Amino acid sequence: MTTRRRFLGVAAATIAAAKVGEPAWAAETRNGIPYRTLGRTGEKVSLVGLGGYHLGRTGLSAEDGIRIVRKAMDEGINFLDNCWDYNDGESEVRMGNALRNGYRQKAFLMTKIDGRDKATANNQINQSLQRLQTDHVDLLQFHEVIRDNDPDRIFASGGALEAALQAQKEGKCRYIGFTGHKSPEVHIKMLDTAAKHKFRFDAVQMPLNVMDAHFNSFEAKVIPVLLAQNIGVLGMKPMGDPYILQSKTVTAVECLQYCMNLPTSVVITGCDSLKILQQALDVARGFSPMTKAQVAGLLAKTVQAAQSGQYELYKTSHHFDGTYQNPQWLG
Repeated sequence: MTTRRRFLGVAAATIAAAKVGEPAWAAETRNGIPYRTLGRTGEKVSLVGLGGYHLGRTGLSAEDGIRIVRKAMDEGINFLDNCWDYNDGESEVRMGNALRNGYRQKAFLMTKIDGRDKATANNQINQSLQRLQTDHVDLLQFHEVIRDNDPDRIFASGGALEAALQAQKEGKCRYIGFTGHKSPEVHIKMLDTAAKHKFRFDAVQMPLNVMDAHFNSFEAKVIPVLLAQNIGVLGMKPMGDPYILQSKTVTAVECLQYCMNLPTSVVITGCDSLKILQQALDVARGFSPMTKAQVAGLLAKTVQAAQSGQYELYKTSHHFDGTYQNPQWLG
């Protein structure tokens, strides 16, 4: 198949997927930010979600991290992303401080755990709640489902799912999902394993961007399955964090627009300054569904650069694999 035929085929699939998600384009707006429905949960979540990792970076002061969270929420964002292992817990600590003074009640709060066995997962859940200064998270997700044996470990007797279900029963979490950035096939295995155990996730998080569309694509392989099961689609790494921008093929605004054009409930993006946050807010407020020509144009600009995965290091290396560097987090 020629390169041109390949990207035109991806463009057609993208448009078709987006059409399935059209009812969620703008269920409502808050302060100009579109809100979409999170799968079958019925929850309304902001089109842009605030990534938690960047909030704990050493180059960003704790005060500025708190300021970014509160500014985001004041401007209409309610979806907050975090993880037990981000910056040795500092990301959760800063977010917890930001959620004081009534902000927790405005947030749809999500965090992730690495533990694959019940005891490890339960310990991480409790640590996260303590750092976030809350008695519950709205969405709890299994983090970095990137290995072929991760689904089996999580669903095994004494596995992490038991901890999540116990937490849900005790009111420590409302919904359950999982995340991963390595392989669409592992995502599919996780969903199949869940089905075998008569369990259905509420949300699934994955990289969705203009490079993913061409290379080992979550968009092509996973989104249709999620839509068929009415599971919330959480997009992350719209700019490849930030390697796609280094390809000089597309702008940050185009990256955000592309991911928003998919049937995503939320596009999670990292913001380590008020300027970057404002950019995400502006794109969300100005978003309208892209035309077929606009989608095809972006895919045409990125098709060559995407072929080897060099701008999606989370798929092709261990650069983003925190649990590879720290296997003890898995338990």
